[in-house]
Amino acid sequence: MKTSEFDFDLPEELIAQTPLKERSESRLLVLHRSTGEIEHRHFYDLCDYLKPGDVLVRNNTRVIPARLFGTKEETNAHVELLLLKQEGDVWECLVGNARVVKMGTVISFGEGELKAECIGIGEKGLRTFKMIYEGIFYEILDHLGNVPLPPYIKEKLEDPERYQTVYAKVKGSAAAPTAGLHFTDALFAKIKAMGVEVEDVTLHVGLGTFRPMDTEDVLEHHMHSEFFMMDADTAQRLNQAKSEGRRIIAIGTTSCRTLEAIMQKYGQFQACAEETDIFIYPGYEFKAIDALITNFHLPKSTLVMLVSALASKELIMKAYQEAIDEKYRFFSFGDSMFIE
Repeated sequence: MKTSEFDFDLPEELIAQTPLKERSESRLLVLHRSTGEIEHRHFYDLCDYLKPGDVLVRNNTRVIPARLFGTKEETNAHVELLLLKQEGDVWECLVGNARVVKMGTVISFGEGELKAECIGIGEKGLRTFKMIYEGIFYEILDHLGNVPLPPYIKEKLEDPERYQTVYAKVKGSAAAPTAGLHFTDALFAKIKAMGVEVEDVTLHVGLGTFRPMDTEDVLEHHMHSEFFMMDADTAQRLNQAKSEGRRIIAIGTTSCRTLEAIMQKYGQFQACAEETDIFIYPGYEFKAIDALITNFHLPKSTLVMLVSALASKELIMKAYQEAIDEKYRFFSFGDSMFIE
């Protein structure tokens, strides 16, 4: 299987640069896997495709201001860090100017309010840093850090909260789980009132989700691991839903990967807090989810492979071409898709 098989031509003007004024007014392409039928709706119509007993599973991670701009203490060279994964005061980071960062390099941010000492060298721009500061790290980060918008978004985001879901809770992501950006509190209230359950899991979005493929052979790509967790009550309710044959619908690929990783490892849902590097591509047999709410993904990405595994590459490419023809907005601030 070749990465190039998942390529498609996207006009640049269809890459959404700003969020819509109202979250749920985004468009919704509904893809029926059983028939191949495609419908064009709006996200506020989602309830028309849900039924009592369904379970929506969402990723409640919260994006942190993970992009830091600093200077190397010895030379004043500019260095950019993207915080990816935390273990106490030690962070794995993607470094924009990695060649200047060696073991022992110290980078200073602000007026020295935060310093980062390199204590580990990884591949492809990854470095491990010990953070040096006084006070509360996340308060300092709120002061010094920047919202890590994807590189294809060129416009400044006026309200940083628009790059958070309305249910964002657990701090730790370097990117938003963007399928959830379309939901409002009012829409969730309507969904719950019709007898649909809503459950939360956590996956802190990192390189595993957004790093581009750099191999032509799909099987040679290695996913970067990401932290996820599920609590015992959620696991119990999901197992009950599964045993009763009710639909489990993942909101976004990160929720999907969390559920599939747990089911693949344990054969059922269960409480856990660990890392996953699960890579889902055509040929994968889904064990946890029955349907997926998702955005439109980048060409040749692991995410377009995941949705192709669920609906087939042929159906996804057909749906994407129709979305392009109908001028849907693509990627993080773009429109949505329900694969059922």
